[in-house]
Amino acid sequence: MQEVRKAAHERMKGFCRVCRECDGRACAGEVPGMGGLGTAASFKGNVEALADYKLRMRTIHDVSAPSTSTSVLGYALSIPVFAAPIGGVSFNMGGQITEEEYILSKVKACDANGIVGCTGDGVPPFISEAGFAALTAVNGNGIPFIKPWEGDEFFEKIEKAAATGCTTFGIDIDAIGLITLAKMGRPVAPRGVERLRALIEQIPGQVLLKGVMTAEDAQAAAEAGAAGIVVSNHGGRVLDHTPGTAHVISDIADAVNGEIAVLVDGGIRTGADVLKMIALGADAVMIGRPFSIATVGGLEEGASKYIQQLTGELTSAMVLTGCESIEDANADIITDVLGQ
Repeated sequence: MQEVRKAAHERMKGFCRVCRECDGRACAGEVPGMGGLGTAASFKGNVEALADYKLRMRTIHDVSAPSTSTSVLGYALSIPVFAAPIGGVSFNMGGQITEEEYILSKVKACDANGIVGCTGDGVPPFISEAGFAALTAVNGNGIPFIKPWEGDEFFEKIEKAAATGCTTFGIDIDAIGLITLAKMGRPVAPRGVERLRALIEQIPGQVLLKGVMTAEDAQAAAEAGAAGIVVSNHGGRVLDHTPGTAHVISDIADAVNGEIAVLVDGGIRTGADVLKMIALGADAVMIGRPFSIATVGGLEEGASKYIQQLTGELTSAMVLTGCESIEDANADIITDVLGQ
């Protein structure tokens, strides 16, 4: 991974610093780009919120070979991780590899290592087209995310996504605040529950809504017919000064009470971070920037090495907290920064 990160640093020079700690400080305000909007308080808040929770180390037990596998949204996962839908490497990450190379490498690495890769959408259209081609290459074993465009474009992309063989369709509803799209003259409008339900009813598969940060929106997503949600502030790239996702995930999970799947992203870097989010109530996590760095730095091999690193870290964290399975990861294995 040191070699992968070194290569990524060279290929992303001027676009991402590939910091030792990806916490949003060095790239604050660099949107469009990999940074956080404005002061980057939301990006930094994601990392800081996770750091507020500590794992309770336990060493007197019989857990030596924990099972890291789980099932979410019908996907059998080797670890409870999805690679988040980040696209646009040609203008957000330096363009040293093509969009097609990037997304195909990431999705194939996920497929080969027992997790699920997600593809993105945006402007220009080659972002979604490269994603659809990558999903076809893995027989639809991935999740395409499509922005809630007005008019025919949304359903045209849904049709193309369905042709890849995928069974789950993501909608990044947090895209309504993307400055990148606004600058390109392509702003995306929000939808209330009724309009969202009408949209979901026309999609030929289960729907995952990304961009939920409150219990009210989580309940509204369930009411609209979503199969799952992603608790996300879009990596801090759409609204400054939101809470970190680790601080809101528990209330959101409690609000839906198992009715729909609850995923979360934001500041997750290591296997220990994954375990924290599961303990806080998530069914699985999504990881964005670290996957992009690993893929740009080493293509399919780089992304695979990152997945293998996560697996090792998660396994170690489970042993040292006495978790024999993912189901054992609950509030009992964590404490907040005040020791409560």
